[in-house]
Parts: sequence; C-alpha cells; structure tokens
Amino acid sequence: MVSMLKKNSVSLLAILLIIILIALPTGYEDAAIYQGTDRVKVRVLETDESMVRSSGLIQSGEQTCQVEILGGKFKGETTEAVNMLSGSLESDKIFQTGDVAHVVISYDGDEILSVTMTDHYRIHYEIILAAIFVVFLIAFAGKTGLRALFSFVITVLTIWKIMVPAYLQGVNPIWCGILITVFLAVLIIFMVYGWDRKTVAASCGALLGVLVTCIIGCIFTDIFKIHGAVMAYSESLLYAGYQDLNLTQIFMSSIFIGASGAMIDLSVDITSAVNEVIEKKPSIGWKEATASGMNVGRAAMGTMTTTLLLAYSGGYIALLMTFMAQGTPLDNILNYKYVSAEILDTIVGSCGLVAVAPLTSLTSGILLTRKKAKIHTQESVQEPKALEGEETA
Repeated sequence: MVSMLKKNSVSLLAILLIIILIALPTGYEDAAIYQGTDRVKVRVLETDESMVRSSGLIQSGEQTCQVEILGGKFKGETTEAVNMLSGSLESDKIFQTGDVAHVVISYDGDEILSVTMTDHYRIHYEIILAAIFVVFLIAFAGKTGLRALFSFVITVLTIWKIMVPAYLQGVNPIWCGILITVFLAVLIIFMVYGWDRKTVAASCGALLGVLVTCIIGCIFTDIFKIHGAVMAYSESLLYAGYQDLNLTQIFMSSIFIGASGAMIDLSVDITSAVNEVIEKKPSIGWKEATASGMNVGRAAMGTMTTTLLLAYSGGYIALLMTFMAQGTPLDNILNYKYVSAEILDTIVGSCGLVAVAPLTSLTSGILLTRKKAKIHTQESVQEPKALEGEETA
C-alpha cells in the first residue's frame, strides 16, 4: 500500500492541487452587472434584419431574433432577443435561423425584462475538442501524457485563479509573475521527472533563463519606451475602473511568462540528454557531461528561437499584409510601438533560451554526475562485503 502511494504520489499531488485551485475563489465571481440575470443557450427560430444598416462590409443597428430558451429558469419559453451591431467586424455577429446562441436574460421575478444575444454557443464544441486532445495525449504518451494533462490543467487554473486576480488587485506584476512562473516551471518539470535530481537540474536551468529574460525585458521595455497599452483590451480594462493598474509592468511580466514554456521545454530536453549520456557512460565527469548538454542545446536553440518567432508573429499576419498593401517603408514599420513590442517579445525570449542551454547543461552535468558517482560508490562498498560473506560461508 505504501509503495503504491509512493509510486503514484506525483499524480495524487497533482489531483490535490487541481481540487484546491478549482475550489479557490477569485473574488470576482459575483459581478454586479450579472446579478439578476440568467446566462443560457437558446435556439434561433426567426430573425429580423429590418433595423440593420449595411455599408459594404460594415453593419450597424440591431438584429431582432425570436428564440427558444434551452436552459435556466425560463427553459422552454419563446421570447424576443436583441443582437446589437456596432459596425465592427471583429466583435459583431449575425445570427441565422437554427443557430444555437448564448444570451443574457435580465429578469424580475418571473418576468423577462430583456434578452441580449452575446455570441454563438460554442462550449459543447470546445468540450469535444478538449476530449480529442485528452484522448490523443493519453493514447500516445500513456502515464506521461496523463501527467502532462495535469500540468496543463494546473497551469490554466493557476493563471485564472491566482495570477489574473492578483494583477487586478494591484499586486506587483513582475514579482507576482516571477513567483507564479517559478511555481509552474518546477511543477511541470516535477510532473515529468518526479522525485529526482533531474527535476532540480532542469528547474534550475529553466528558472535562471527566466531570470535573464525578466532582467533584459524590463531594461529594454524602458529603453524602447513601450507602454503596456499595446496589449489587446488593456484600454478597456482601464475604462472598466482599473486605471491604477501598471500596464507597463504587466507587459514586462508577459514577456518572460510567454517565453517560459519554451525554456522549460529546452531545459527538459537538455537534462534528459545529459542523463542518457551519464547512464550509458557512468564514469563520465561533470565537465564532459556539461559539454554533451551544450551540444544538444546548440542544436535545439536553432529551432526553439524560430518557434518563438512563429508563435508571436502568427497573430500578426493581417497587420503585416496591411503594411505591405499600403507600401509602408520598413523603417516606419520597425518604429511603430506595437511592432517594437513584438520584436522585444521575440528577441528577449530568444535571449532567455540562449541562456537556458549553458545553465541547464551546467546544473544537470554537476547534479547528475554526482548522483551517479554516489550510486557507483555505494555499489563498490557493497561488492566487497558480499565477497567477504561468501568467503566466510
């Protein structure tokens, strides 16, 4: 029983953390604007576009829909819902007969006051997609895939339940971001290696890389004169009553938090490679093991830095197309604040990755060769004792 608990201690700890995080309140659950409302899905029965004004691609006004309520206290009732159009292709949506939508119902007792269409209902499809991800992960990676799933869930819950509320409450974003990144990095690596020196070696390398990224990011954000308002929806946050937030520090923290995943990945790759070398050649010294880790790191860095570039630039294809279509000169493009912010993200994150390789190689080379040397010494001591016992017999 004890051995089984020890064997499954990593998974049990992960499950316990997930339960705690799910139960942890954020303090923002009872928003005043949603009190006295019911948020449910409806089926669109009819639509009326007579109040919609079209101007090319842009539509404004309001669309009226007859809907059947599919959940909540008014389930089964048919009522009229309003879909407000602001003239923005990014946020507006048009509903058609048969669509399933998400609405907010304002009511007083048993009387419906208004029904506002918020968007198409997608939660059921999101659940299906998540289920496909879980099946693939566990089918191909087995127990390791299950632990990776635990890490994924804990990361999402930590960001939503701890980091976001802390930022809203005015906690220093840089220190808060560092603490949360440390927690997640150690936890994710622990889920891979369990109770082992490899966890310490990989964690040290990854966290030293995060520290380098944090320092360089803070320095160059000031040098570039980047304001945190370059982040999407940041101005909406200020207008919602959070004007005292330091958006620039939040932007600084986003740099090393965004790059930390790639650093964790690289540190685990290097640590696993160094450990494999030591397993095959137990007599290897720490200097030689470190050199082997560096060789692996050099190869990985070439792809990981490009991975960061693709990850950050993928969401800006439309922006780049706009610059191209307008014939904007390259020096103008590079000087725009939001472009400079993306360059900062990419290059600073890449600097952190470059730092991770030697740091992880060094920590894993020293820690893992010491572990092997200790085991080798114990075996050497036990062997003469065994021979002595045979002679006595």
